[in-house]
Amino acid sequence: MRVTCLLLFAGCVLWSLSITAAIEPISTSIAVGMAAALTGFLARYQNVLYYFQECCRPEWISFNKTGLKYDLDTKLYGQHVAAQVILKAVTGFMNNVNPKKPLVLSLHGWTGTGKNFVSQLIAENIYQKGMTSSFVHLFTATAHFPHETHIDKYKTHLQEWIRGNVSICPRSMFIFDEMDKMHPGLIDSIKPYLDFYENLNGVSYRQAIFIFLSNAGGEKIVEVALNFWKDGREREEIQLKDLETALSLSVFNNRNSGFWHTSLIDKNLVDFFVPFLPLEYKHVIQCGLAEMVSKGRAPDKEVVEMMARDLNYFPKEERVFSMQGCKIIPARLDFYI
Repeated sequence: MRVTCLLLFAGCVLWSLSITAAIEPISTSIAVGMAAALTGFLARYQNVLYYFQECCRPEWISFNKTGLKYDLDTKLYGQHVAAQVILKAVTGFMNNVNPKKPLVLSLHGWTGTGKNFVSQLIAENIYQKGMTSSFVHLFTATAHFPHETHIDKYKTHLQEWIRGNVSICPRSMFIFDEMDKMHPGLIDSIKPYLDFYENLNGVSYRQAIFIFLSNAGGEKIVEVALNFWKDGREREEIQLKDLETALSLSVFNNRNSGFWHTSLIDKNLVDFFVPFLPLEYKHVIQCGLAEMVSKGRAPDKEVVEMMARDLNYFPKEERVFSMQGCKIIPARLDFYI
């Protein structure tokens, strides 16, 4: 606030000096000298202001590859495919000074496998304020687009919101959660912003990031994971090529995916379909121990194992994969502590 007041004061003084110079020619040299000094003052304090108020500058937006890699390696459990794809995709895009199109990622998997968490990690390693940054925009289908009868209004508002925010900051991020609950056709309204256009009506969208989160396609991912397990193959052998094509087709042909027959898939505008595998018992344990630390407690494996044993797994007899993943752990763990 104090810096802002100083800037306003200096601006008023500059304006007054310009008037004085126009009325009293004799004072011109003095006025010009003072104006030059105050201009330098303004420039210095404007730079100071950037450190106090978030703006679209490197001080607030700067990619931390090392930080993202560390977070994916140490905080995301059981998702070797997703971690590898996310790191390469985001790093390549952020290091490209002139991308041909925005980065578009579509994250798929059952609830509790880490999709929202990964979006948070990406934001935290690009924006100083992470998910609270004014340049990160989160949409959820049930909260922002609840009524199918209003879909035309939603399309207009969504286009205006994206256009307006990218105009303010080209390096904006848009996250769409609950894509499986999105009305078919709605997401197609932003198709032009994801395409290979240099600009649209004077606005370039090429530096923006779009992330879609969905449970759709989860069954296909589980099917692949189960087949690997039945064949006695290691989970870590699963690669993106084992899932991506089948996943994109499954989502494209699913009426409840939000991507049903969408031109985003048809025109290959989604850069990566990122699969999140169902978590196993050992991953639930890792999540539980991490949650205890986040609650300010010493990690107690015995307590976490007690909680993990009471959760539901499938196949029913073998209890290999967790049905709830890690999403319910914060609430469940309180019951056992």
